[in-house]
Amino acid sequence: MKTTFTPDIAALDELARRPRKPWRVSLNRSKYLLLLILPTMLYYVLFKYVPMFGLVISFKDYNLFKGIWASPWVGLKYYKMFFESPDFYVLIRNTFLLGFYKLLFGFAAPIILALLLNEVKNAFFKRFVQTVSYLPHFISNVVVASMVLLFLSPSSGVVNEFIQWLGFEPINFMMEAEMFRSIYVISDIWQNAGWETIIYLAALTAVDPQLYESAKIDGAGRFKQLLYVTLPGIAPAIVIVLILNVGSVMDIGFEKVFLLYNPSTFETADILSTYVYRTGLQRGNYSYGTAIDLFTSVINLAFIVTANWISRKTSETSLW
Repeated sequence: MKTTFTPDIAALDELARRPRKPWRVSLNRSKYLLLLILPTMLYYVLFKYVPMFGLVISFKDYNLFKGIWASPWVGLKYYKMFFESPDFYVLIRNTFLLGFYKLLFGFAAPIILALLLNEVKNAFFKRFVQTVSYLPHFISNVVVASMVLLFLSPSSGVVNEFIQWLGFEPINFMMEAEMFRSIYVISDIWQNAGWETIIYLAALTAVDPQLYESAKIDGAGRFKQLLYVTLPGIAPAIVIVLILNVGSVMDIGFEKVFLLYNPSTFETADILSTYVYRTGLQRGNYSYGTAIDLFTSVINLAFIVTANWISRKTSETSLW
């Protein structure tokens, strides 16, 4: 027999007329939760939003002694100066290629590592591998750069000792411009791949075990289960991380590049962030450096909006 739901109009009307609790009561009830989130809010306000006020100097001929407001407006002068600079194409190319190679080769590494760890049945060995793979993330870029320089040293580096043992001449890796991108990407994968597996391992715990049982009953082996159960289960996490990574293609970390590059590798290693450091801080041209940095942020915004739009059109997962 088919039944229909009839709402209780009187009860709904009484609920609508019920007085709402004052905001002070809700605030008092959530005060401890607000205290927990307060440090994070302060961090973003002080280090992410307040510095946005300084972007105005990219449209001014900023003078340190006159201050921001007393400095004269110049409009888009420094943006035009950057676009007309002979370094413009080289900087855009180097930054994009370094970010693209990092995305191309580094994005899949934590996914593969997480899938491999998910197949490990020995709990002790699994925890050991996880711990070892996480550790490089907590090493500072200064130490990582020092390790790279030490390992690739032409005189006493481990890599060159192995090359000489094979009967070849040693290679001065850090003086070869065409090798810089490979060295940077490999070191970045080693440093961050283990830490990034946390996201995918967490996503793997949400996959329903009954799906694996059903796949086994249907005759699916481990590879088929991986292909048709595991990967679809973590696909939303993969898409979200991919969108975020696409949005940071032009946002290459300054520290490691600055510590690894030298005049011999400027041809491929000089990127927007290092150029901003030299022109903005070392030469005191703050307006020019700010204009370049704001331009980089706009490019990253365009990338992430485009990636999100494509994801929304082709799948059910997107940031907004």
